[in-house]
Amino acid sequence: MENKALMDEMIAKGRKALAELESYTQEQIDELCRVCCEAFRQHAEELAEEAVAETGLGNVPDKIMKNTGSPDGVWYAIKNKKSVGIIGHDERRHLTFVAHPKGIISCVIPTTNPNITILFNGVYALKGRNVILCAPHPRAKRSTVHTCQIFNEALKKAGAPDNIFQYVEEPNIELTQMMMAASDTVLGTGGPNMVKAAYSSGKPAYGVGPGNSQTIFDPAYDNLPMAVGQTVFGCKFDNGIICACNRSFITPKSISAKVVELMKAEKVYYTDDPAVRDRARELLFPNGLGAINGKPVGQGVQDIAKMLELDIPADTSIIVIKVDKYGTEEPLCREKMVPLAVHIECEDVEEAIRIAKANLLMEGAGHSSVIHTNSTALVEKAACTLPVSRMLVNCPGVFSANPALANGLCPTATLGCGSWAGCSVSENLGFEQLINVSRIAYVYPEKEIPDHEAVWNGAAEY
Repeated sequence: MENKALMDEMIAKGRKALAELESYTQEQIDELCRVCCEAFRQHAEELAEEAVAETGLGNVPDKIMKNTGSPDGVWYAIKNKKSVGIIGHDERRHLTFVAHPKGIISCVIPTTNPNITILFNGVYALKGRNVILCAPHPRAKRSTVHTCQIFNEALKKAGAPDNIFQYVEEPNIELTQMMMAASDTVLGTGGPNMVKAAYSSGKPAYGVGPGNSQTIFDPAYDNLPMAVGQTVFGCKFDNGIICACNRSFITPKSISAKVVELMKAEKVYYTDDPAVRDRARELLFPNGLGAINGKPVGQGVQDIAKMLELDIPADTSIIVIKVDKYGTEEPLCREKMVPLAVHIECEDVEEAIRIAKANLLMEGAGHSSVIHTNSTALVEKAACTLPVSRMLVNCPGVFSANPALANGLCPTATLGCGSWAGCSVSENLGFEQLINVSRIAYVYPEKEIPDHEAVWNGAAEY
């Protein structure tokens, strides 16, 4: 079937499903979301194995961890929340809020997360009575299609309309562009080219930006062993392909020796050898500030070591290379989608913040960073200085997506990065962004309408 005919058919099926979902109650929609989450969890291990086998990225144990934990995060984020019909009232302003679906939502699925991206984006879309069209990455099409099929089977058993989850079996650029242009809203979760295509589709779009999570250590922090352990975990998770993985250790000189000692206790292979540093630059960024070399991306630490001509212990967790420069003067301070981080020494924590900012402005502005400290004032200073949408405190960088339900961020696979990265939102995507909200506006009683005096001299109450 030609691309246009295929897309016309998918859109027609989508419109029919939308019409059938229109009459669904909140309870019915929530039940459909629940069965999708449960079905995904039941196939967590199978999908993890398939994704690694097909894409060659990441590792099975960490993908199993993602696949088993993510359904909990999705359900926790949506349960007992209104997304159908009347969803709330503002008694003071005499407003009533009404939810409507956005319609057909296209999801561009990345090769790095072919399973959980559909879970998060798809169930959040369904929560708003939308239907979903999925465009796989060519390297992950089998895993992506299988994930959609799992949802469709679960929904069919639950008596849902057909074609809530649709997918392109043989993806190509033209078809993906047609899908985005024909949809009502586009979710672009993936590499910069795909995100750019989403924003160029002519439809409302939500995209992401590149990560490059910087990690700042406060010398006064009272739990450096935990801080180092969390940073190592955040760097190695799924072989470093997660956009929020920790990419650096930025430490004042007063604690650098201690941090290196703690790294080694965490099975880190640490080196300050200039020759290794040069080989790492050539491996990851052969064109300096140009595109990353795709060959090492998502590979295990032993594979990376071989590419760097290193003989490392079998139980090595990650590789850490000490660098003397930062920002645009050091390509290794960019996002590295491998289990390798850099160590940067500085004079004090204020300089650490400046270094983190320089690295982010080179790559990763708008995404996330981490600080380990007991000082709220220092946290707020870092958050006010760094161009990030998420400033994490005393946890791994991967908690930007809140996979462990350990913070107040919305669990998601789509992390908006604001205008820093050309994104329309600077928050974690949830179902709230995938509904239209109408406002019923009632006229105020006469006594509540502010006069000139109240506007200029009264309390700010609007």
